[in-house]
Amino acid sequence: MGSTEYMSGFGNEFATEALDGALPVGQNSPQKTPYGLYAEQFSGTAFTAPNALNRRTWVYRIRPAAMHGPFTAFKHARFHNRFTEVPTPPERLRWDPFPAPAEPADFLDGLYSVAGNGSAAHQEGCGLHVYAANRDMAGRFFYNADGEVVLVPWSGRLRVETELGILEVAPCEIAVVPRGLRFRIALPDGEARGYMGENFGAALQLPERGPIGANSLANPRDFLTPVASYEDEEGEFELVAKFQGNLWHAPIHHSPLDVVAWHGNNAPCKYDLMRFNTIGSISYDHPDPSIFTVLTSQSDTPGTANIDFVIFPPRWLVARDTFRPPWFHRNIMSEFMGLIHGEYDAKAGGFEPGGASIHNCMSAHGPDAESHEKAVATDTAAPQHVADTMAFMFETRRVIHPTRQALESPQLQQDYHECWQGLEKRFDPARR
Repeated sequence: MGSTEYMSGFGNEFATEALDGALPVGQNSPQKTPYGLYAEQFSGTAFTAPNALNRRTWVYRIRPAAMHGPFTAFKHARFHNRFTEVPTPPERLRWDPFPAPAEPADFLDGLYSVAGNGSAAHQEGCGLHVYAANRDMAGRFFYNADGEVVLVPWSGRLRVETELGILEVAPCEIAVVPRGLRFRIALPDGEARGYMGENFGAALQLPERGPIGANSLANPRDFLTPVASYEDEEGEFELVAKFQGNLWHAPIHHSPLDVVAWHGNNAPCKYDLMRFNTIGSISYDHPDPSIFTVLTSQSDTPGTANIDFVIFPPRWLVARDTFRPPWFHRNIMSEFMGLIHGEYDAKAGGFEPGGASIHNCMSAHGPDAESHEKAVATDTAAPQHVADTMAFMFETRRVIHPTRQALESPQLQQDYHECWQGLEKRFDPARR
């Protein structure tokens, strides 16, 4: 694979070639393509999807993607979509960071399923996982036919080598890999840990801004898509597929990262979370967390997402006479939260980078006792800079079901509920 180069924009129609003249001119599948390449369409939506939602890319490759052996079942002890193995408690749940691997493990080996909902079969819901790896994916390629993949590193960089080019992703950046795109992951720093989301529903897109208008939040120009970069290698390789919640593998005798040119809008991208243009109240009250939405997967219910990807980045708090942290709340949506860097302003302790929490539908949550007391005592006449932080949340319309292994893991904090028990009774009917 070549060097890392990018084109700017989200959902754009791109055209890129690694060899001059590799892209046919004027038609997508001429009888004879340049350089003897094979023309192939990579479709991310139904052919008849509306223009604004239609995603497809034409690729011009050395060998067709159809050239591989038969699939057989592939067993993975910890990466799966078995979200209903045990009853889902209404409890608030939080985990310490999951450990680094004790043995050699590539990205695929190091995946660990924490929770999820819905199913790939019904094309709705999500899978929520963590990864911990200490070696490159050597001779192995992976694709996910069940959904888009969202990679959220918190320690160590990822070099995501895809059919359409290379993404290098560091902590406080994310990568989005389309459903079905083949890729492998190398580790520039020798090891890496982070989170991975699977989106089984409609493809992620930028949220509608409504009254916010044309600017702020995540701007399309800050999403970077790779230029064409190809391998022409033969050998004995392994192609691993995730299909209908199960893993399969097949022999393949060449590198599938052999696309010499492509054009279209069904492509991987990366985004620097520090470029998110955060907005907030400049008068009073803490706004709804929806103002922090980076990407959304729409459902059949307007305004209710299949899944949202939301962040809580560095920001200024200036609202006067206002309880500035996230308020106590119960929500019909369910929340899976992770911490990439620093501290989360609604928790004084117990939530570390690499950790995770689940607050399911109607489970009561909010700032812990120490954070509440600090916020009540804050002088709101002065602005407050929340600087050392980067948290994220996958929010979904469906209840999030933790896996059996996550509920039985030693990382599960059995005393998480205690963080709210120190909240004192402040009510005094004699004093307004």
